[in-house]
Amino acid sequence: MQFKEIIGQDDVKQHLLQTVAENRVSHAQLFLSPAGSGAVPLAIAYAQYINCEQKTAEDSCGECTSCRKYERLIHPDLHFSYPFFASKDVKIATDVLEEWRNMVLENAYFDLDVWRSKLSADNKQANINIAEAHDIIKKLSYKAFEADTKVLIMWLPEFLDREGNALLKIIEEPPAKTLFILIAQNQEQILSTILSRTQIVKIPKLADEVVKQYLVEKANLSEHQAAEYSFLADGNLIEANALLADQVNNNAGYFSEWLRMAYSNRVPDMMAFTETAASWGRENQKNYIKYGINFLRECGLILSGAEALVKLPPQHLEVAKKLSGVLNMPVVEALINELEKAHYHIERNANPKILFLDVSLQLVKIIKFKTLPKGTQYIYT
Repeated sequence: MQFKEIIGQDDVKQHLLQTVAENRVSHAQLFLSPAGSGAVPLAIAYAQYINCEQKTAEDSCGECTSCRKYERLIHPDLHFSYPFFASKDVKIATDVLEEWRNMVLENAYFDLDVWRSKLSADNKQANINIAEAHDIIKKLSYKAFEADTKVLIMWLPEFLDREGNALLKIIEEPPAKTLFILIAQNQEQILSTILSRTQIVKIPKLADEVVKQYLVEKANLSEHQAAEYSFLADGNLIEANALLADQVNNNAGYFSEWLRMAYSNRVPDMMAFTETAASWGRENQKNYIKYGINFLRECGLILSGAEALVKLPPQHLEVAKKLSGVLNMPVVEALINELEKAHYHIERNANPKILFLDVSLQLVKIIKFKTLPKGTQYIYT
């Protein structure tokens, strides 16, 4: 994988290239990033660049023997570790290496749910166990087969339990020419003993404009539709691809009309909308509710006088401004709370007709009659 194949993250790419050019590659690095930002492809491209036989100042060559093996993830000095679901036949990560390679080669932007779908997980909990830690030590104790530098890429070290302390010595004093790249999403869940031995590389979420451009080029979406998908994805390319995989409704139009129905107390119209929403399918229903939550949060920014921070597409921004004229912060917070509960229940297969009708009536109570959940400490005029 080459840097040029990775979406966005130009500043991070430049930083990684510079560490190689200046010969200051830290032997243990922690790529800290939100899901869907491209940390896994960045780590692979970085490792490929380090071991490329004909690298340029901007990228690996993609043609030498090392690069060709890296492109297929079969280089003998490239090792992976990741959470897996231990069973009678699966003791360590290499027991499901083929599934891992196929998933990464298919799409290097994935999360634990995608990885779980590739395995026989049953009801087991994913982890990186002590047997895996010992296998890592064993593999890295060997001399490099071909490359100048052996590389271990560990995805989600948060799943290392106390057994991860077995890796402390080899991380702190690794064999010569050994590189550890840990890819994490939650710094607080990593063993402090491991965290203290790594150099952190922060990878930000993708900019909305980057995701939008990706959607326009990959899926031939219109600028309008790509902007809406980008807003929903919020810098997460996994979410953006999920939106592409499903037929998404006109979320902006439906949601603003839903609020208008509640404000006007148009119960018959809301009942008709319930029938429509129930026909969308669970994923589209979740996307719709998620859009509503994000939209209301942007309305909250407008009400707070922070319009400069609003990232709604222009056509949606006008709608948000109009709705903000009849809402206030307590109402917005109460609406968001109702929608978050609705999203939770949709994920758990609630009956959509009952759910959307109930939420519709709750919207009427909150918007029309200013009936707020208990504990709200605001006074309405």
